[in-house]
Amino acid sequence: MRAIVLGAAAGGGFPQWNAASEACRRARAGDPAALPATQAALAVSADGVRWLLVEASPDLRQQIEATPALHPKAAPRSSPIAAVIPTNGEIDSIGGLLHLREGTAFALYAHPRILALLDANPVFEVVDRRIVPRRALALDHWMALEDAEDAPLGLEVRAFAVGGKPPLFLEKAARGGPSPVPEPGDVIGLEIREGRRRLVWIANCGRLDGPVLERCAGADLVFVDGTLWRDDELLLAGIAGRTGREMGHVSIAGEAGVLARLGPVPAGRKILVHINNTNPVLLADSPERAAVERAGFEVATDGLAIDLPGGTP
Repeated sequence: MRAIVLGAAAGGGFPQWNAASEACRRARAGDPAALPATQAALAVSADGVRWLLVEASPDLRQQIEATPALHPKAAPRSSPIAAVIPTNGEIDSIGGLLHLREGTAFALYAHPRILALLDANPVFEVVDRRIVPRRALALDHWMALEDAEDAPLGLEVRAFAVGGKPPLFLEKAARGGPSPVPEPGDVIGLEIREGRRRLVWIANCGRLDGPVLERCAGADLVFVDGTLWRDDELLLAGIAGRTGREMGHVSIAGEAGVLARLGPVPAGRKILVHINNTNPVLLADSPERAAVERAGFEVATDGLAIDLPGGTP
């Protein structure tokens, strides 16, 4: 099994188009300690030929062009992208589907809550259902992934609920009325396996509770929500009126944070992803980056490729 980080940053990317923080200025200036990053997404393959995309970020076209494994191989049109799984209904996770509207087949998997959201928005009908089947992912159930023609990809996936909330655009649409009620399936994590090899993707997670940590235990590779260093980060920066937890993100630091909760869990590589432009761990020379690395974690970068050999028994 091979995994390629297509994007490491949270919504808006790094640097964010309207952000003038020191970190964003350093990234724009080409500082090697402040590597630019696109919005969080992952590509996974069992054979190196057909690929599953986890998240369809608004940066997807750029990510495909930056990743030779995802380039078309047969004329006039083709794609190695065989399946896509968005893990939530935020624009950061589904917006890139609109890049995949040019008539090439793939399978679209999602939790029924997210499929219903796509069904309710006619703009996503440009992704032609006649060649892009929409398939429901049930929670807590292993499913063998197939392409649009039902050919197996050699990968299995199991979705599980994580602490999350409905997408922000639904909250804004409800202003003046009742806010949408969070339900299981608004945000999911994924276990993906090929034979003995297993990775976990929880790029958006409101809390690392016991059931979520159990999913991580024994995994060869864990990608975990690294949006914010501290829960009040955006409040202190004066750019948001809510804490990270209120926005559906666990912080890295703190008693209930990623380092404290996931650190003791036995697993292979632990990699922070979906990192906001305000987070100092984006800077390779920051004390926060040093603390993360001392704790045995890595910070994702665009293009990071990881091979997990020996997946098939």
